[in-house]
Amino acid sequence: MAFQVPEYVCPNFSDEKFQNAQDVKLGKVEKDGVAPDDFYLTTYMPTYYKKDGEWILPEHTSLNCVAVVEGDDVVIKEIRDLKAGDQVVLRGNDDAESGIYVNAEGFPEEVYSKAGKSVETSFSNDYDKLFELMEHERDSEDGYIVWVLGPSVVFDYDTRNALNKLAENGYINSLLAGNAMCTHDLEGGFLQTALGQNIYTQVNQPMGHYNHLDLLNEVRDAGSIKEFIAGGNVKDGIIKTLSDMDVPFVLSGSIRDDGPLPEVHGDTDDALNATKKELDKATMVICIATMLHSLSVANITSSYKKRTDGTVSPVYMYSIDVTENVVHKVGAAREYMGFVPMVTNVQDFVVNCEKALVSPAQGVLSEDMEIPETEHVQITGNKAQSKEEL
Repeated sequence: MAFQVPEYVCPNFSDEKFQNAQDVKLGKVEKDGVAPDDFYLTTYMPTYYKKDGEWILPEHTSLNCVAVVEGDDVVIKEIRDLKAGDQVVLRGNDDAESGIYVNAEGFPEEVYSKAGKSVETSFSNDYDKLFELMEHERDSEDGYIVWVLGPSVVFDYDTRNALNKLAENGYINSLLAGNAMCTHDLEGGFLQTALGQNIYTQVNQPMGHYNHLDLLNEVRDAGSIKEFIAGGNVKDGIIKTLSDMDVPFVLSGSIRDDGPLPEVHGDTDDALNATKKELDKATMVICIATMLHSLSVANITSSYKKRTDGTVSPVYMYSIDVTENVVHKVGAAREYMGFVPMVTNVQDFVVNCEKALVSPAQGVLSEDMEIPETEHVQITGNKAQSKEEL
């Protein structure tokens, strides 16, 4: 079944309250990075601003920012990005009278989820809708699927393989992560370990605690991740795949990053700018096993996206974590609008996505097809592995 985009209901601006509303009041920025007194603080919900008698919906919005009138348009800016001379929308009630209207009921009730899902919940219906949505966005002219990944997704062979296939088939348009996730993925492709643990057998390697630091050292010596990969050092992994495909990834730093990798944004403002550049394009966001990144993204990402066909669609955000507390914190930050929590093992989640979206398209073995023999194979857990790899 194809995904049905929920219908967005635009306010009826012919109503008396909209016709009688005044234009927004504006304040001029006198100093870079300083908003004028009584500035209007934005919400992440669809918000209209009246200028010269016309109601304008910005391309996207973001929480705790300011609205700036630029020509015939309204753009949303962080306060620190304001420049002297900018015309900022001033405070007023958001029920239209002062030229500001938050369309909190623009999307139908079905777009909102409810708190209370737990690890015991069946997520079968959520998976079905997720797969339909991912196919829809992959095939849409302006679809843009952003993944937010924590390190745990790259500690497992099957998960890394599934991520690669999803990327190769167009289901990952951008990746947001931190230094650790990228470091351990590259470590896996370079030394076949993550934090010194073999990504296939899950066995700790002798002196393995050096591995991620050796990897960091090698990449920093090469000058960049791309140069390190170009040298043939990385055999596989999601970062290699995205780098080879020129799919953007943004790595945001933290106080105690090992290394870090050359591409990590150590400056907070710089990291936020790079992150927002990707999220402003997002039509769907999938957050996996990272509470801090997920909460940040939940606050930054707009609740809606103006599409190239003139429609307005919700920006769905999925939060996947094995801990109920994490997904519900993220949901609360979005007020559960366009939000889907899934309390499950994150490795299983990624593999399920690949099996549903990629594997069926590759066909199945027919009865008359021969299966090649594999020599010297040993079973480790539920995985087959050659002796040379053990």
